[in-house]
Amino acid sequence: MSQITAHARSIRMSARKVRLVADLIRGMDVSSALDQLRVVVKAAKRPIEKLIRSALANAEHNFQLEMNQLKIAKITVDEATRLKRWRPRAFGRAAPIQKHLCHITVVLSESEQKPKASEEPKEKAKKEKSAAPKKQSSVKSK
Repeated sequence: MSQITAHARSIRMSARKVRLVADLIRGMDVSSALDQLRVVVKAAKRPIEKLIRSALANAEHNFQLEMNQLKIAKITVDEATRLKRWRPRAFGRAAPIQKHLCHITVVLSESEQKPKASEEPKEKAKKEKSAAPKKQSSVKSK
């Protein structure tokens, strides 16, 4: 089973905020993850969606895999080095500002397509119901 990896380095967002979105899609198949990201109202969805599409392009071009065969096996969000800046304060002093960055890694893997055993009895039950004659109810109206 092949694993496809894509990295996004030094994304200008806090890792804590990006993890909120990453936790939503962890373990999903790629198509449902992209559908989920379409409705999320967080700024972190853009780099994650872009990274998933990049990993998907890697899978299609390098391994000849299709989107419906893939799932998100692993997604990690790690802290990167911080940009250190200074803010001027009163009486000639300066206060430090740390701007957070993060690294995002997505690993896609092939999903096993297993036939669901629960679907067969439902289909049989539907066929039996449709084949059985319907009883006419005798309701008297006044």
